[in-house]
Amino acid sequence: MSDRYDVLIAGAGLVGLALAPALARTGLKVALVDRGAIAAQAESAEDFDTRVYAISPGSASFLSAIGAWQHLASERVTAIEAMHVVGDGGATIDFSAYDLGIRALAWIVEERVLRASLLPLIHAANVSVVPGATFSSLNWSPEEAELALEDGRRMHAKLVIAADGVRSWVRAAAGIDVESKPYGQTAVVANFACERAHHGVARQWFRDDGSILAWLPLPERRISIVWSAPDALAQELQALNPAELADRVAGAGQSALGKLNSITPVATFPLAFLKLPSVVAHRLVLVGDAAHVVHPLAGQGVNLGFGDARALAQIESERGPVDDPGAPILLARFARKRAEPVRAMQTVTDGLTRLFGARSPWLSRLRNTGLTAVDRLPLVKRALAQPALR
Repeated sequence: MSDRYDVLIAGAGLVGLALAPALARTGLKVALVDRGAIAAQAESAEDFDTRVYAISPGSASFLSAIGAWQHLASERVTAIEAMHVVGDGGATIDFSAYDLGIRALAWIVEERVLRASLLPLIHAANVSVVPGATFSSLNWSPEEAELALEDGRRMHAKLVIAADGVRSWVRAAAGIDVESKPYGQTAVVANFACERAHHGVARQWFRDDGSILAWLPLPERRISIVWSAPDALAQELQALNPAELADRVAGAGQSALGKLNSITPVATFPLAFLKLPSVVAHRLVLVGDAAHVVHPLAGQGVNLGFGDARALAQIESERGPVDDPGAPILLARFARKRAEPVRAMQTVTDGLTRLFGARSPWLSRLRNTGLTAVDRLPLVKRALAQPALR
């Protein structure tokens, strides 16, 4: 295997897997390197992955353009046709795909199902794949970057892309400072079977204990939940047995779908706000969770990552006479193109989290009055929905 490439992508999560073939199709020689295995996980007709994503119409369009969306197993994809949000004071707001003139607000897809649709594209695009790689050092010269692996291999590229997640090794190796603010919340994730059909409706509750509970529709009578709970409550929920947890989740959701039964173990992950001074540096681009992290209340984390991939692939495909994929002019274009959508989503999700997390009676009245007012203004609701749909 040659050790010289145009682009080296560190991290084979969903964003890295989508970006690699998109860049390779622009004529670049691409390598995809990951510390873990780069392979599909076994699927079962009965088991559902606790890691699910709400794929926006904009992300679905990008995945379709690279050839992944049309190869998803249709029986594992669920359209969100409506969303019902309840404030901590009982106010509500509803979003409908029909009212917005679109097929779906988003589609719920399991992580392993998305991986299975992306992996064949890697091989079809002749991307060089290096799994099980332990990174040793990363150094730059004016012309290229060099990634050294612990097995002695050295990989050279004109551009390195950090797609290796929120605890990015590449970002740390580049000495990029991170502004990280813990929310004091932990996301509790699990899947349940429901007594009643969900009819493609996603539900979300801003609760008076400061937590945010979301129910996302899965195929047939199943849901996936994300309960963004204060750390103490998250520990309490994690300690419950499956039946107790199911009853607790059903009660917190006003028994909207009747009785629930646990069908997966609980998974948890801490929540924090992550912001960087820049997502580009000399011959380096950061994408996905390595570049930005948002609260999961809007389900937009992976969509921002796919937006990064789409923007970078477009810029590289339109580079014209610039034959160096790591040229400063190209990286500056990427930074400008992604700055506004990322900043807007971070501002909205962080603002809502802090607004509904504040324990003040007058703030509670204000935010619930706001929900009711917005629900009565179709044009405002459409304006709020459009960035998420894109």
